[in-house]
Amino acid sequence: MKGKPPKNFNPTLLVLSAPSGAGKTTLARKFLEKHPDFGVSVSYTTRPPRKGEKDGVHYYFTDPETFQEMITRNAFVEWARVHDAWYGTPFSEIERLHSEGKGILFDIDIQGGVNIFKAYPDRTLLVFILPPSMEELERRLRNRKTDDEKTIEKRLKNAQKEISIARDKYDYFLVNEDLDLALKELEMIAALHGEG
Repeated sequence: MKGKPPKNFNPTLLVLSAPSGAGKTTLARKFLEKHPDFGVSVSYTTRPPRKGEKDGVHYYFTDPETFQEMITRNAFVEWARVHDAWYGTPFSEIERLHSEGKGILFDIDIQGGVNIFKAYPDRTLLVFILPPSMEELERRLRNRKTDDEKTIEKRLKNAQKEISIARDKYDYFLVNEDLDLALKELEMIAALHGEG
């Protein structure tokens, strides 16, 4: 789902999406370390925090009732149910980073990326991160040791769907086999569009 953007908004929006386990969050973190002119949009979610995640840094962790109330208030530029939890990008994060004069990096799922593009088509750059292979994706998911077998199978099935959707909707595909090389490629993509 998507909301309606406030008037007079024109921030740079760099959207990174990927199947779970493709290394999107690590790549986003490395990009932000090298590019202080970008800030990260922190999403809301109803899923519980993973080990080491901090509220307000990795996500704003909330309950389903509060999340639904935010949808009613039109607080999100986009929201979706992914892997049995709700995720949403609040307009307040775009406003905060825009007021700081920063480009905005989104580390979000493909549904969210498409909806951000619909809300801000002239300023959105959609980049889809791919694993080197589906076998490598499965290996990474298993090595994380955060999901049970049923969840891993669900994530692998969803990955196939996401890749298919991204083929039609996303501007760039970037294979994350070597993190340093993937980071250089992401920087080149951002530079081509006048940012970074």
